Amino acid sequence: MQITRIGSKPSAKGPEDWFSGAVRIDPLFDPNEARRAAAASVTFEPGARTAWHTHPLGQTLIITAGCGWVQKDGGPVEEVHPGDIVWFEANEKHWHGATPTNGMTHIAIQENLNGKVVDWMEKVTDEQYRK
Repeated sequence: MQITRIGSKPSAKGPEDWFSGAVRIDPLFDPNEARRAAAASVTFEPGARTAWHTHPLGQTLIITAGCGWVQKDGGPVEEVHPGDIVWFEANEKHWHGATPTNGMTHIAIQENLNGKVVDWMEKVTDEQYRK
């Protein structure tokens, strides 16, 4: 058994290469010898969002607070709320973040494949975001 105490992993600002707007990442757990998954609680201020990206083994989002938007490439922008769970398929290009007027927090869970959990791509443009 392993217990990770609250506050034992420092919060970090979402890197500008991967996010637009103000984003805080609170790591929850990392892959290890017995676990392929990594997870973080990610908080987006209004208007903040990820860049387009994929995950080699998919990603699960558990919306915990606020109001957000998620979109897979070629699909409609979908609104999400606390309690909603979003699954992105392996290698499905997508983005997620807050709405223009409300912040959003989610827990993001993704599995490690050969040392990689995500492939970052271009930023979501304002035009794409406001569709």
